Amino acid sequence: MATIDIGNLGLGLRPQIAINQTRKWPCKQYFGQKKQNKKRLLLLCSVADQKEVKVCSFSKEENTLIEALIGIQGRGRSASPQQLQEVERAVKVLEGSEGVSEPTSTSLIEGRWQLMFTTRPGSASPIQRTFVGVDSFSVFQEVFLKTNDPRVSNIVKFSEAIGELKVEALATIKDGKRILFQFDRAAFSFKFLPFKVPYPVPFRLLGDEAKGWLDTTYLSPSGNLRISRGNKGTTFVLQRETEPRQKLLSSISTGTRVEEAIDAFISLNKNVANHELELLEGEWQMIWSSQVETDSWIENAGNGLMGMQIVKPDGQLKFLVGILFGIRFSMTGKYVKSGSNTYDVIMDDGAILAGMYGIPVEMESKFTMEILYMDDKIRISRGYNKILFVHVRVDGSNKK
Repeated sequence: MATIDIGNLGLGLRPQIAINQTRKWPCKQYFGQKKQNKKRLLLLCSVADQKEVKVCSFSKEENTLIEALIGIQGRGRSASPQQLQEVERAVKVLEGSEGVSEPTSTSLIEGRWQLMFTTRPGSASPIQRTFVGVDSFSVFQEVFLKTNDPRVSNIVKFSEAIGELKVEALATIKDGKRILFQFDRAAFSFKFLPFKVPYPVPFRLLGDEAKGWLDTTYLSPSGNLRISRGNKGTTFVLQRETEPRQKLLSSISTGTRVEEAIDAFISLNKNVANHELELLEGEWQMIWSSQVETDSWIENAGNGLMGMQIVKPDGQLKFLVGILFGIRFSMTGKYVKSGSNTYDVIMDDGAILAGMYGIPVEMESKFTMEILYMDDKIRISRGYNKILFVHVRVDGSNKK
């Protein structure tokens, strides 16, 4: 039933963390160098739904999964087939590795978790697909098994200003990996109301439909990462702590102090990044810009204020924007390196494409692109009219 599957989310997403632009970030070397300590990578991370920042550790295999998740929007909803394959491959490696042997018997599973990724089985409800696929919502799972009232709670946080929906279930440990649960209460907590609003689901009348189970197939020895599989056939990837790129993408998704988050991220990496940043080839989807789009759609597309950039190694650059029903706008041009981190760009060949046919559009755009941060997954740059852009790579991380 659709009204039940929201409880079956079993997950947690990104915190909404307010970043102080003047804050001095400790331990900068941990992220930039991915410093190894006893075969674990040390990173500066953010704790779920808190403003706390701490040094956390991930194994090489765990970091491979995190790398595969970077740039995937909608927690898997908009992932490309190649991205899905990378995630599935990394999940299987971890499930076959030596994590905590009996996750349900350890205190490492207790507390609040964030949803980073979920598969989308045919049995998933419209409510589940809606909430999990909206990046501006934060989704959490709380696990408290070592109490007189053991519970698993799933929380959809709409925003700091609006409030949240909390769906609670009585929990029972079946064995070292499986938690049995039965939903029994749920309510909205709105910031603008002094009381809770009941979620209209008659749990007591639903019988077995209100019951389910959740297997933890991998729990990190550090307690930072968990993989679970539910009775609906869904796979969940959850984190207790998130690394800087994930934190930046969360700020963009929720619209929370994005420019401050970008400044803090660049500052964090300033002392460890290469002095010269190269424009990497591949397909780069724009996910944020500091410029509000103008009234002219064609100018927005031609100046790279929307859509995708395709960077080719021979100095060719293409802006590609989907219009509707297979119709696209294309703008091609060239880029030439003009400094250690800058490129001169001329875009002068526009067209509206429909299948094999195209209608030329006469327009030209010249600007300097400055690369502020670059890796295989994320690019931060200044482009047309000094506008700040954030792009994520969507054609896979193995392409260089």
